[in-house]
Amino acid sequence: MRGTTSGSDEVVRFTVRFLDRVPRLVWNSAMKADDIRRVYLDYMAETGHVIIPRAPLIPHDDPTTLFTGSGMQPLVPYLLGENHPAGTRVADSQTCLRVQDIDEVGDNRHTTFFEMLGNWSFGDYFKEQQLPQVWTFLTDRVGLDPERIYVSCFIGDPEHDIPKDTQSAEIWTRLFTEAGVSADQADVGSEEHAAEVGTGGARIAFYGKKNWWCRGGDAEAMPVGEPGGPDSELFYLFPDVEHDPAFGAHCHQNCDCGRFLEIGNSVFMEYQRTETGFAPLPRKNVDYGGGLARIAAASVDTSDVFRINLLWPIIEKLEELSGRSYDDEIVAMRVIADHLRGATFLAVDGVRPGNKSQGYVMRRLIRRAVRFAFDLGLEENFFPRIIPTISGIYEVHYPEVGEHAAYVVAVMAKEEKAFRRTLRKGIKQLKGYAKDGVTGAELFVLYDTFGFPVELSTEEAHRTGISVSDSWREEFDAHMAEQRARSQQATHLGV
Repeated sequence: MRGTTSGSDEVVRFTVRFLDRVPRLVWNSAMKADDIRRVYLDYMAETGHVIIPRAPLIPHDDPTTLFTGSGMQPLVPYLLGENHPAGTRVADSQTCLRVQDIDEVGDNRHTTFFEMLGNWSFGDYFKEQQLPQVWTFLTDRVGLDPERIYVSCFIGDPEHDIPKDTQSAEIWTRLFTEAGVSADQADVGSEEHAAEVGTGGARIAFYGKKNWWCRGGDAEAMPVGEPGGPDSELFYLFPDVEHDPAFGAHCHQNCDCGRFLEIGNSVFMEYQRTETGFAPLPRKNVDYGGGLARIAAASVDTSDVFRINLLWPIIEKLEELSGRSYDDEIVAMRVIADHLRGATFLAVDGVRPGNKSQGYVMRRLIRRAVRFAFDLGLEENFFPRIIPTISGIYEVHYPEVGEHAAYVVAVMAKEEKAFRRTLRKGIKQLKGYAKDGVTGAELFVLYDTFGFPVELSTEEAHRTGISVSDSWREEFDAHMAEQRARSQQATHLGV
């Protein structure tokens, strides 16, 4: 009898030890970005969502913006009350381009081009279903460790009668507790205050402006009629990344030091800006966006999004072509990989390099990539040898990328060749201005004669320690206006 009891105890002890290990075995698994995209869309279909195709990077019927910069952008009419033809639950993986992040490219997490995994409820479900749904996807389907997940919620806006989002915090508390994770809370208000006093390691932090989402980014700056609402963001902790005090005395969920990586955001789109404040939308909506690259980086346990399978093959090709290592040329390789990927999708969606609107942005991306390639010693035309790598990464999920591969190479190689002819001369000319600093008139010469986008010229000046006139923008714009006037006069005269 004693031996039997001892055996049973040993079985119990083994079972406890095994079950204690199960979460770690699951949560330490690694999943490629392609698999995460597929798993997400499959899971959304399981939960009653209709999977819709991506919208092009060039918005239709939206003159307010040049590019599709978020997953929700093509769906604004339905968030405002129109009925979506696919029903009240939809999901997708949306390609996006945010040129406002171009100066941030070079760190471990910012890119101009990215994919957002998105799901929307148009008056169907709300917080009680959305947050557990995201939790299941990240912890069960992808396998992320709950111990390393942190969240933020909206602290409220008494001035506009918008309450603190205690409901989301309660749901998160339940989910963390069920996973055996502490769920303490902290009210921090602003990012600056959080950096100053810290959060005490709180799992749930309440912020103000940072947890209000709208396309303008700020409730006060929202145009009348624009939808918005409080959100709840998810972050993944990389404990081996040391906090950089340059970003504040204390690290916190929204710190920019790289220790926390934002991987998702559930927006509770329930308000609309009015002349006097905010009014409830006709129905309460959910707008979720999860950065595919960042979730993939968390899955393979790296804080560097360029080390995932959507970007790393491009980096490896750059290493092969240049003979340099990524660790020695991190910024240049990150910029080239990101910019050429973004330009590739722009070409697929019908954009060509030019001097106006979307074409100008595409030209800027391409020429900026060429400039950084120059630092790698890639002084010959290399686009035809690297763009097929980008096409190969995406053509399975986005067949249009493979179908247009030859066209993309032709368009981008032509732009590369044209810019390389004047690159050296332009850089030499810029350095010739170094003695007295660069003026707006000289920046116009670089643009007009050498094809340097003005942003590239000013960036190059700052990189090389050349001063730029405080009034350069006004001077440059004046010369541009003069050129347009001459062009219009010549057209009128039939020249």
